[in-house]
Amino acid sequence: MQNNRNKINNKPQRKRRQTDQSTGCLSGFFIPLLIVLFIGIILASNTTTFSKIQLPGAVQNKPLAPFFTPEIQHWSNSISRWANEHSLDPNFVATVMQIESCGNPESLSGAGAAGLFQVMPFHFAEGDDSFDPDTNALRGLTYLENSLTAANGDYRLAFAGYNGGIGVISQPDSDWADETQRYAYWGSGIYEDAQQNLVNSPRLNEWLNAGGDALCILAKQKLGISQ
Repeated sequence: MQNNRNKINNKPQRKRRQTDQSTGCLSGFFIPLLIVLFIGIILASNTTTFSKIQLPGAVQNKPLAPFFTPEIQHWSNSISRWANEHSLDPNFVATVMQIESCGNPESLSGAGAAGLFQVMPFHFAEGDDSFDPDTNALRGLTYLENSLTAANGDYRLAFAGYNGGIGVISQPDSDWADETQRYAYWGSGIYEDAQQNLVNSPRLNEWLNAGGDALCILAKQKLGISQ
């Protein structure tokens, strides 16, 4: 644009007057109109682009997808409340609970990760009850929220960060631990199925068949779910 201005300014003054006289008041009206139209097109284009980027926090009041297991549905009201407190999509939160504990509030891993969201001990404050659902959700979802922010809204990277530490978000996928790669695979696939409003989730079924079902059997017993 700067080069075009220089060319116009370098034209002889008399010729510019002739041009002005020949176009009359049309140029004074038409050129600003084109500028406004051009800016409007740019703004509309940007709006369309951003509307396609739907972050998990943009659909806080959305109900849980029906394909989550009964153990997760058991916590649906709490999941909605926790998600709202952290500006997260309930289906995003439910996906993490599904593959972390399948809704077992007393789940404990060999590494010491505890509760519904399998939170590591160093995330808790002194005096916290790591198995208390509200406390566990507070600590776990705070970290999930931070992971999503670090991932700039990329939920697959956020899943990886939740499992392997936020530092892995900036690393190539090939450098992730095998467990983190699997976690990102399960999590992103289940969450995408929820975003597409599927009644059944192929990725969740795959996770259950790969061993997740054993986790859910324990959760079902702990919650007293008969079905």
